[in-house]
Amino acid sequence: MQCKVHVSQDRMETLLRQLTRGKVVLLIIILGFGGSFQFGFHLTELSSPSLYIQRFINSSWYNRYEELPPPQTITMIWSLIVSFYAVGGLCGTISVRFVSALLGRKKMMICNSFVVIAAAGIVLTSKSAKSYEMIIVSRFLYGCSTGVALSTHLIYLAEISPRKLRGIVTLSYATFLSLGKLSGQFFGLSEILGCEELWNIVLCVPAFFAVLQIIVLPFLPEAPRYLFIEKGDAKACKKALQSLWGQGDYKDEMEEMLAEQAAFEAAPPTGALQLLRDKTIRWQLVTMWIVYISNQLSGMSVVSTFTFDILLEAGIAEDKIRYVTLGLGMTEIVTYISSGLLIDRIGRRPLFWGCYGLMSVCWVLFTVTLNLKNSSDWAPYMTTFLIILFTILFCGGPGGAGPTLNSEVFIQSNLLAASVLVGFLRWLTFAIMGLTFPFLINALDSYSFVLFACVCLLGCIYTFFILPETKGKTLLEISKEFKAITICGKSFSEEEGMETKF
Repeated sequence: MQCKVHVSQDRMETLLRQLTRGKVVLLIIILGFGGSFQFGFHLTELSSPSLYIQRFINSSWYNRYEELPPPQTITMIWSLIVSFYAVGGLCGTISVRFVSALLGRKKMMICNSFVVIAAAGIVLTSKSAKSYEMIIVSRFLYGCSTGVALSTHLIYLAEISPRKLRGIVTLSYATFLSLGKLSGQFFGLSEILGCEELWNIVLCVPAFFAVLQIIVLPFLPEAPRYLFIEKGDAKACKKALQSLWGQGDYKDEMEEMLAEQAAFEAAPPTGALQLLRDKTIRWQLVTMWIVYISNQLSGMSVVSTFTFDILLEAGIAEDKIRYVTLGLGMTEIVTYISSGLLIDRIGRRPLFWGCYGLMSVCWVLFTVTLNLKNSSDWAPYMTTFLIILFTILFCGGPGGAGPTLNSEVFIQSNLLAASVLVGFLRWLTFAIMGLTFPFLINALDSYSFVLFACVCLLGCIYTFFILPETKGKTLLEISKEFKAITICGKSFSEEEGMETKF
């Protein structure tokens, strides 16, 4: 038993040493700042300057119509600013399959950075133009770029990582997402840029990292799996592997790609609609849909976007809220890093069902403490603790393991189309939450968080009873695991076979 443990540790140390032999760490960092970092920043950038932006809406309306807008109008415009980011994300996600297949992963990320710069230019001039419509347009463009970046970033990471390090490498996606959230909270501090004179500059910060990606990414290699499986260029693939991971023959990696290439040639890339009709991968789609719906409707996106409003409602002093949100961002980063060290040891499945279950409990207790805020001095502090605990559970469980699972359950021929479908659902639910939550909290008050508890409970039940473990398995092995899933003695693949035979 001890021998096995030592062998496992030696193998992990050998694989970790590979991270420092080539350019893979630099590529992971540059992809992170141009990918999920952007999403994380945009999730929290509106939290601190929200009051200033609403004042700007108010003053812009008054300058235009010489009368103050009704409160419902300000709420609606503010909801549009929040939700149009998700509408843009939907459009960006839909375009990923076509543009990424045409340009490749690297060129796609570079071109996408120019959209970020254009959006930053629009929001920078919105204040002098006294136009809240320009903020909506810039949020839409930011959403388009993020929709493309999220899907391409995750695919790129999956295609550069060896099987034994797939969990650690793809978890960098979640780490940079949390770093983006922290940066949004940091730059939003009143001592930095979160003041009435500089709030529009806060919304331009992502452009700096987009410029960094444009400068550095051309000198880094394209994704090896894309070169070998989709382009059929074995020589370029081997060169990319050596550039990323150092000199070596990479025989095992090439053989694994060769087996997947055979599956890729037998089943050419499918479109989103074809994928929906393919019952042999129905469980993969159902699983990712439930995971992403559970993640988006778990309440984490609401905590990120409306942190200021939630903590203010909980009874926390207004001048302390920004520092609480900064602490939340630091908590996320530490949790994601810790999860990265554990995910390839514990596995994916326990992180999902265990954390979903505890997240559900957190929201129930949160509702109780929120109702006690006026009768108990300790209630606001307990509410804050529950938000921090919920954040730890989300980042350590479904938030961190979700991107890894997404890169493991689809073979290369289905990866792009699946990313479109999963991304579409993610952005749709995000748009619905951004548009409806301000009205939901007004209608249901604290009891709106019970809905999040129910969603988390659904995620716990599904991942406990249905989700197979994917740790340390090839994509083809994982595909067989999903085909073996049965409900009431039947599986989707069996139904497909019966229909074909008939």
